[in-house]
Amino acid sequence: MNTRRASTKAPPPTTYREALREALREALHDERVFLMGEDVGRYGGCFGVSLGLLEEFGPDRIRDTPLSESAFVGAGIGAALGGMRPVVEIMTVNFSLLALDQILNNAATLLHMSGGQLSVPVVIRMTTGAGRQLGAQHSHSLEGWYAHIPGIRVLAPATLDDARHMLAAALADPDPVLIFEHGSLYNAAGVLDPTIEAVDLDSAAVRRPGKDVSVITYGGSLSKAMAAADILSGDGISAEVLDLRALRPLDDATVMESVGRTHRAVVVDEAWRSGSLAAEISARITEQVFYELDAPVQRVCSAEVPIPYARQLEEAALPQPASIVDAVRLAVS
Repeated sequence: MNTRRASTKAPPPTTYREALREALREALHDERVFLMGEDVGRYGGCFGVSLGLLEEFGPDRIRDTPLSESAFVGAGIGAALGGMRPVVEIMTVNFSLLALDQILNNAATLLHMSGGQLSVPVVIRMTTGAGRQLGAQHSHSLEGWYAHIPGIRVLAPATLDDARHMLAAALADPDPVLIFEHGSLYNAAGVLDPTIEAVDLDSAAVRRPGKDVSVITYGGSLSKAMAAADILSGDGISAEVLDLRALRPLDDATVMESVGRTHRAVVVDEAWRSGSLAAEISARITEQVFYELDAPVQRVCSAEVPIPYARQLEEAALPQPASIVDAVRLAVS
């Protein structure tokens, strides 16, 4: 005779990829939601996020599209205007530039140009970032460009819990939401926090408290910032690590509160330094809490070159824990 007992086992580990898939699976129980993009169906997604969803939900809900970013992003915008809740997957942020006209001139503007009559509740997911030797055309970090555009919300989930729960909140938003998934995170594994059932899209998060310096970052750079904080703690430097989570709108309040506590700031951004999100954050800190600063704001960004393919050159071009440590030491010296 089998006797069922309440399980005392710890929750099983999951990966960032599986957390995203579970979020999609949950969302697809709403008949208005469908997923479309290149290879999202039979192939299971270029990065395996939608693996198995075609068999579970069918081709009307999991739609493979031609290699035509402008066309299928435009179709998603049209479906959203028609009352659906499309999730559009773009293979990499580099290719999203082919749909920039649809995102900027249609999705981001229709609410305003229609006097508030036309909402565009579309969610557009895409991979961003480098570190996987995929060459320059698959490796850039252009989310800061999108964070420049009013009319859209820009998210960068860096943790398993955010990967699992941001999609539901994004689909509930009546306006366009772009979600940037760093490619280096798909295989990241851990255990979801069972106490978290939903997340808000407005707040940054302090991932590690500290008192000597605020290290401000997001997405794929979060783990590097945490590693740097571990190294610095060995030298007696207490670094507070802040995960922005939302790149537009930025949570200024949490950033300024952190800098107000530590009086020093280092911004880590995998994008290029010139005209970057790091530049925007640095400017805001200077505008809002200049008199709290005990040292100039430091920035750690990628080298201003197309991301190289060769591993050692790629690693040299990207922010690394060692370069973050150097910037923090400069800030606290």
